[in-house]
Amino acid sequence: MKLKVSLFLILAVASAGCVDIPDFDDTPKIYYNGIDQYTETDTVSNVEQKTEYVTITIDFEDGDGDLGASADDVNDSTFWQKYEKVPGWGMPANYQLVTMRMNKDSSWSETVLPGDTFKFFPVLKPDGKPGPIKGKLDLVIPFRYLKSAVLTKIKFKVRIIDRAFHISNQTPETDIVTVPVLQ
Repeated sequence: MKLKVSLFLILAVASAGCVDIPDFDDTPKIYYNGIDQYTETDTVSNVEQKTEYVTITIDFEDGDGDLGASADDVNDSTFWQKYEKVPGWGMPANYQLVTMRMNKDSSWSETVLPGDTFKFFPVLKPDGKPGPIKGKLDLVIPFRYLKSAVLTKIKFKVRIIDRAFHISNQTPETDIVTVPVLQ
């Protein structure tokens, strides 16, 4: 019995040494994964309110795992003001969402909407230890059906930035979704 346990421990240690650790760059890389949408109806003060929710999913990888911001970070203006000073970034956020709207002539205009200039995703490696990380990141965006809203075709592009201010690549445009947009 002792021989079997010893043999098991030796094999377990030997196989643990064979695990390949990914060799990702310290600058995050992101890939467009998909976009989804659903409509939710809520009753507020006996008035029906519809909201269209769009979820953008990106895959990410980062060599040192320094992605995200804690709630304390987001509430600390000295923390997020540093992001505003990063050349090529310039906004208090670690998630950049570029919204592309189809115009009446079928051309596209793109902008970072005022409500999207302060977007932070949470810390993705809570143990704080440097090391490679990869996974999926979802952003859920609500679009309310208001009286002055018009159904509009939109798509998005995404970039992220890590805590060392390394800016990721930008995703290609997402698939097109139709949502209510204020005109």
